[in-house]
Amino acid sequence: MLATWTPDQELNQVRLRSGADMKRKLQWYDLIALGVGGMLGVGVFVTTGLVAHSIAGPSVFISYIIAGVSALLSSLCYTEFSVQIPVAGGAFSYLRVTFGEFVGYFAGANILMEYVLSNAAVARSFTDYLCRTLGENDPNCWRIEVEELMKGYNMLDFPAVALVLLLTLCLCHSTKQSSILNLIMTVFHVVFFGFIIIAGFYKGSGKNLVRPGGLAPFGVKGVLKGAAKVYFSYIGYDSVSTMAEEIQNPSKSLPVGIVGSMLIVSLLYCLMALSLCIMAPYNEIPKVASFSVVFEKIGWGWASNLVGAGASLGIVASLVVAMLGQARYLCVIARSHLVPSWLAKVHPSTGTPLNATLFLGICTALIALFTELEIVFDMISLGTLMVFYLVANALIYRRHVITSCHRPLPTLLFLILLSFASLGFSISWKLDKWWGSALFSCLAAVATASFHHMVPFCGGGDLQWSVPLMPWPASASIFLSVFLMSTLNVMSFQRFGIWACVISLFYVLYGVHSSYEAEEMEKEVWERTGS
Repeated sequence: MLATWTPDQELNQVRLRSGADMKRKLQWYDLIALGVGGMLGVGVFVTTGLVAHSIAGPSVFISYIIAGVSALLSSLCYTEFSVQIPVAGGAFSYLRVTFGEFVGYFAGANILMEYVLSNAAVARSFTDYLCRTLGENDPNCWRIEVEELMKGYNMLDFPAVALVLLLTLCLCHSTKQSSILNLIMTVFHVVFFGFIIIAGFYKGSGKNLVRPGGLAPFGVKGVLKGAAKVYFSYIGYDSVSTMAEEIQNPSKSLPVGIVGSMLIVSLLYCLMALSLCIMAPYNEIPKVASFSVVFEKIGWGWASNLVGAGASLGIVASLVVAMLGQARYLCVIARSHLVPSWLAKVHPSTGTPLNATLFLGICTALIALFTELEIVFDMISLGTLMVFYLVANALIYRRHVITSCHRPLPTLLFLILLSFASLGFSISWKLDKWWGSALFSCLAAVATASFHHMVPFCGGGDLQWSVPLMPWPASASIFLSVFLMSTLNVMSFQRFGIWACVISLFYVLYGVHSSYEAEEMEKEVWERTGS
């Protein structure tokens, strides 16, 4: 459970279990397009209206800024790992080589949960906007209601299922062709975003930002709770790191692709949210298909249909990227035999993880058929923040223990103290104890400064790309991740607890035994070959 792998083993020995190699055809511009396309459709069309109407008000754009800063810090951690360990496993591989098999498996299972749920939610949102495109005012007009099912699961969405299955078949065929399709859609999508932003600022009024109730009618807590909700919107950049085995020059292309796409998307999100709140008072912004409805409210009916079409296109682009990423995560987890190994097979002619793509596509389609958006939002954000929290911890530990050859105890004590300070700040904030918030934030800053001075990083010359000003960015990522998790509702933690128990039980009953047997068999083969 605690055994770690070396990067060389991940890059060579483990990767051979897939049979054929994935084909290296992607460039840095493909990665930026994949990152931008993956995030844009997911977030701004799905979460902005809901958060503006019920959680943050007109200050939703500030929520996007806060979530964007947290996601940018996490993306820096991902980038350093992805350059040093350019395999398709993303956070699963990074955590497995740092903290051992179980932590890597736990993170990988949560990433898969996050991807499948978010893709299902986004596919259902596609139906909402497609209805608006075709002039239908009722977003449920193409869904079938089944009264015998529980509320929230009783609106069957067959267009969403058809979209997911169609994209699954496309992704089984070719990564490069899927990337070209995404690049074309992303270019049109960014132009379309520009139209919405310009039209919003042209037709809107600044008065809508302060009425009714001011810029932040739900207070600072509403803004921060909104940041945790819209964190859902930044799912997608980590899928770029899962393309590492298909990139021609990973050490140069990955930093540009991950960080570049994050900066572009953060700017567009803020401007889009601002334009939406300028066009209509927050209490008149609908939760579903918000951009289409708001354009109709300002008298631009033709633009409402155009926005519906553009949003539908953006959602398709984001699904392409997310479904690419989820299949590669499962492929690498299956290489470790933590799940059935047939999911790791790469098709020799297409160079794609065919079995993993088909399996997760079917799972996504089944969830999209039944489950409403609001049920999965908090669960997705919680799972995402948990994984980003673990990756930031892993980067500090890897730098100061594995690379620098320091004793692990000082680094572990620092990470525990930092997490404790972050949790203390979050609880104090919830209880309106300002002195506690000040005390714990100072404790986190002092602990980071002391650790930086007492446990210096050595060996930076061996890194092809590294996060600047370490350990401050990773420490800030840990602090923000814990804080944003604390703003989510209790129900999401209960659902997450059940999910954690299920995947842990699966690991104990199947994964740990299967991976151990695979390693023993592989050792015997190597010994016979060597002799």
